[in-house]
Amino acid sequence: MAANGTQAFAPVLAALQTMQSNVDRTQKGQAHEFLEQFQKSNEAWNTTFMILGSPEATTESKLFAATTLKGKIVFDFHQLPRESLPELRNTLLSLLAQFSQGPKPIRTQLCVCLANLAIQMLEWKDVLQLVVSTLGNDPNGIACVLEFLHVLPEEVTEGRKINLTEDELRDRTVELLEENGNQVLTLLNQYAQSSEAAAKNPQLMECITSWIREVPLNDIVNSPLLDVVMNALEADSSFESSVETLCAIFRETRDVDECMAIIKTMYPRVMSIRPKIAQAAEAEDFEMFKGLTRIFAEAGEAWVVLIARLPDDFRGLVEAVLECAARDTEKEAISSTFIFWYELKQYITLERYMQARMQFVDIYLNLVDIMIGHLEFPKPESGNDNDLFDGDREQEERFREFRHQMGDVLKDCCEVIGVTECLQKSYVKIEEWVNTYGPQASTGNVPEWQKLEAPLFSMRAMGRMVPPDENIMLPRLVPLIVQIPDQEKVRFQAVMALGRYTEWTAQHPDTLEAQLNFIMAAFDHPSKEVVTAAALSFRFFCNDCSDLLKGFTNQLQTFYETVINRLPPTSQEEITEGMASVLSKQPVDQIYGSFKMCCDPVVKRLMDMAQSAASEKEKLTLADHINLITIFVQWIQPEIRPGEPHPAVQYCQEIFPVLAAIADNFSNFTPVLERVCRCWRYIVLSYRTHTAPLLPSLAEKLASGFAASRQGCFLWATDSIVREFTDESEGVSPETTQAIFNFYVQQATTFLRALNDLPPEQLPDVIEDFFRLCVDVQAYHSRSFIANELTPTILSAASTSLTLLKDAPILATLHFLRDFLAYGGENAPISTFSEDPNRRLNPPEVQNAIKTLTSQQGDVLVQRLMTGMMYTFPADCFPDASGVLLAMFQLMPEATATWTANTVSMLPSGSISPQEQERLLRNIEQRIQSGDTRKIRTLLQDFTNSYRRRNVAPREGLGRLEATRFRFAGATVQLHSSISKLEVKMSSDNSSNSNAGSNTNTTPSSNSNSTSSTSGNSSSYEYKSSGTNNEGNHYCARDHGSDAPNDNSYHYSNTDGSYYYSNPNGSTYYNSGDGFSKYTPPQGK
Repeated sequence: MAANGTQAFAPVLAALQTMQSNVDRTQKGQAHEFLEQFQKSNEAWNTTFMILGSPEATTESKLFAATTLKGKIVFDFHQLPRESLPELRNTLLSLLAQFSQGPKPIRTQLCVCLANLAIQMLEWKDVLQLVVSTLGNDPNGIACVLEFLHVLPEEVTEGRKINLTEDELRDRTVELLEENGNQVLTLLNQYAQSSEAAAKNPQLMECITSWIREVPLNDIVNSPLLDVVMNALEADSSFESSVETLCAIFRETRDVDECMAIIKTMYPRVMSIRPKIAQAAEAEDFEMFKGLTRIFAEAGEAWVVLIARLPDDFRGLVEAVLECAARDTEKEAISSTFIFWYELKQYITLERYMQARMQFVDIYLNLVDIMIGHLEFPKPESGNDNDLFDGDREQEERFREFRHQMGDVLKDCCEVIGVTECLQKSYVKIEEWVNTYGPQASTGNVPEWQKLEAPLFSMRAMGRMVPPDENIMLPRLVPLIVQIPDQEKVRFQAVMALGRYTEWTAQHPDTLEAQLNFIMAAFDHPSKEVVTAAALSFRFFCNDCSDLLKGFTNQLQTFYETVINRLPPTSQEEITEGMASVLSKQPVDQIYGSFKMCCDPVVKRLMDMAQSAASEKEKLTLADHINLITIFVQWIQPEIRPGEPHPAVQYCQEIFPVLAAIADNFSNFTPVLERVCRCWRYIVLSYRTHTAPLLPSLAEKLASGFAASRQGCFLWATDSIVREFTDESEGVSPETTQAIFNFYVQQATTFLRALNDLPPEQLPDVIEDFFRLCVDVQAYHSRSFIANELTPTILSAASTSLTLLKDAPILATLHFLRDFLAYGGENAPISTFSEDPNRRLNPPEVQNAIKTLTSQQGDVLVQRLMTGMMYTFPADCFPDASGVLLAMFQLMPEATATWTANTVSMLPSGSISPQEQERLLRNIEQRIQSGDTRKIRTLLQDFTNSYRRRNVAPREGLGRLEATRFRFAGATVQLHSSISKLEVKMSSDNSSNSNAGSNTNTTPSSNSNSTSSTSGNSSSYEYKSSGTNNEGNHYCARDHGSDAPNDNSYHYSNTDGSYYYSNPNGSTYYNSGDGFSKYTPPQGK
């Protein structure tokens, strides 16, 4: 395969040099595209071998060639004729001999190449024998043999990325691994005994680790290899790989009943290295200490069932893990033990293992002391308590996270030995500090504060485990805490700790006043962290002690108004929630007055802010302040019978004009609009059908606001109305339900016009909110939705929306499609409390309507789904995308099979082999004929996953599958009543409320390339259809604007709103909003 001369690969080397040099982005983009296309080309086979054999190529170039060759063998194996495979194998063996001494990355890539060739070259039966005989005779070639043995099991395990059938892969796995296991074991034993250096070769350990799952573990443990692995712990070069091998052995012995003999062999060998723990700690050999800790911890995890069954026999192992935790002065190894302590707790807290629990009480008591000790903040070398980590913010963040993990271990201790014993540990340490250092403490000087802060943190961490009726330690701890001296971190921890025990305080009201005074005084602390903690704890006290505090509403309101303006937004929300939870406990006849008393000052500040807000910061502050009203709405939800006036709704009616005015005045600032719509949404969700008097004004503002701003938050708020006012809602008349659906139709019309005017990439959030709204409309107004004239257009919009790259709008669209297709079956995709079994049945006319609509849109929809799964969908979208395809096959199997065949036939030439295409379609047909359509989902997932791995970036010819531009000409929708004059008729309410206002209409922008007609209730829309140019190349036409290239072209789109247009001859132009320029978009592999 190899050839001489550098002429053929000079462009590749030049492109690599460009990628590594300091050139402009355009040149690098062009070089990147060239290399990407090179990697997929047929010429890459020969060129990579020439680069690897050339003395002029650099090491980086040869590594690129080896990596490219690996990709060719894995993904483009079908490009080679079968008769050339022996020559490919021989060339790879020759290259391995050439690179046997390194560089190691190149050697590793070549071994992976050979392993993947061995998997796919089914006629190669003597894989191991040939590799050993070719490379094993040369001492330098031994490294290649060991490397090959290391990677082979891993590559076979990852074999799903290779284009073999399930049967072929299963048979090949048996041939390469199971049938070669004994021979590999013999080879490794022989090599290990060949020399002392060989026995401590890290590559040997790696091979053993790779083959542990392929060879009977008993054969390894009972062979000289176990001695080799244990002895390798003595050498620095092989220590880490030996630890990995031992841990792999432990993981394979988790089935303790099956592996009892192996565990009996392994346990004394493991315990024999326990003295090394102290040696490594004293020598400050932290790498060795971490490795030893991992050995004991993972042995404990694997054998935890035996520890619970036989606590006397395995106590030594638990003590070894405890010793590792105690001696870890650097706090770098102890995290390896956390899982073990959790797993052991899970077993010994069971009734059947009570004996083990009793025997390990002393261990867990010591563990609490160890954890509290490790919780202590370090003492800075500089002596500056304001910079405990000497400027290392990353270390500080790791320590904070580490503390919370240790807090979880303390929770485990509580479950084993009880909360009283654990709290007593914290109490003793706090009391010791008070007795030792308390007299020395003064304002601004708290000696050894770390020893006080750590037990406070431990007390806080254990709070969730302490029951509200604990009456031994907390009555002693709480009075002690509220008297501790004032040091920033100590005060922070004390405030947070008290906030953890508010449920206990609710049952011990005599302690409430002292604690609440301590918390409220913390609002005046100079530290922002302490103030933030105070706000959080205040919220917990109000939430859990609201019944005790409801008589002090006026005092709390005065305090609330005093501090609210000097808190950050998050803390404002915390204390607002606390205040609202106390108001929620007021009698119904006092709700309106209390609501008004607390919210009127908030609304007044809101109005003042709205009048003066000019900068972005001021507008964001305004948006955050709106959220305070929403919090009150979420919490104040008294039980009011249907038909009776709702006091909270009465107040909401008073403040609605203020919110509406703010939305009108800040229609171009999204955060404000989102907060206003969120407030409106929760007004409806909190007070449900009681909000009927608000609906006319609310619907008018939602409609006009969405038309003016095209922000998805208006659809999100609309969704709450659709959900609450349905046929099944108590007291809602049919006229109201129809009016609500007509309101949805108007919002949908505005959305479709927006999608007509703008590309979907500029409307991702609006698309997400719209299709989430459609999901609820289908659920609560299904017959009206399916019969509506806009539904075909909405399905077209769904297909267009699937071209996005963001997961949230794609998922919303897919959920909508799955529900839509489900209405084509016998049962509707809804749940109900009705006992009537016919409630969920779909009438035949609904089923037929779904099938008709699907037949009209199915071809395009299948293209969008499969193209997304092959190219653009994020991984989280795959289950739902394949679910939509499955639903289509279940609904219309033969038609969907035809649409699938159409899509596959349009894939770029060379991207899949004819055999692969034929096999997919044949398997689909077989599943349809057997009635087992559910397995088609797996077929399509495997096919698209395989295709995506081999063709990550779009290749030439994808233009036939590019999405066409959505067109919507608009519709004149006859509403039940003008939405601005929506009359809500409640069957149990004698009063009605209606407001009139102007209705904002949005007309589609003119476009010379689209045709529009509007008459009566009809709507028309137009797709730019794909066609063929004079040269026979397929394209999708799109309006580019006056500065675009003047040719027929197709386009890619980015989430930032930029576009790539590619004409049929391969040139690519980029538009970021400032005009077009020739550009090559980077294609990531």
